[in-house]
Amino acid sequence: MTLKALQATSTSRNGVGTFIRQCKRLDFHYCDWAGSSRGMNQFLQSHLPRFAASHPSIEIHVSPRPHRHPVIRGHFINGTQHSICVRNLEMKDILRKAEILRDMSGEKARRIKGGRVVGSLNEGTRGIWSPFHGAKAPSFAG
Repeated sequence: MTLKALQATSTSRNGVGTFIRQCKRLDFHYCDWAGSSRGMNQFLQSHLPRFAASHPSIEIHVSPRPHRHPVIRGHFINGTQHSICVRNLEMKDILRKAEILRDMSGEKARRIKGGRVVGSLNEGTRGIWSPFHGAKAPSFAG
């Protein structure tokens, strides 16, 4: 008796199980002449083709900006832009900065309100502190 493989494939249900990268475009600005763009020029020649091939969902723009420091600018789905100056950085550092922009959500950095970062629904094992607990107060009677 032979076994047949199932022909059915999974169907998407309202985006459940899909991942949409928030970064839609990366702009690489560099200068051919300035020494601060040396690492960026090396990155554009060696690492950028592999980076672009491994991330087909991100649009890559490369443009010269004469007499200015090199910059990587990320454009996000929600309409925001974030720029990172990569002046005098090496190739691997520039790759790390590009990955930071690739993984960003595009939202502004927000401060977590409150002193406690971790919240819990359970009460602490020692209970709630009160100034009336503990040792007796010293008496000042003479």
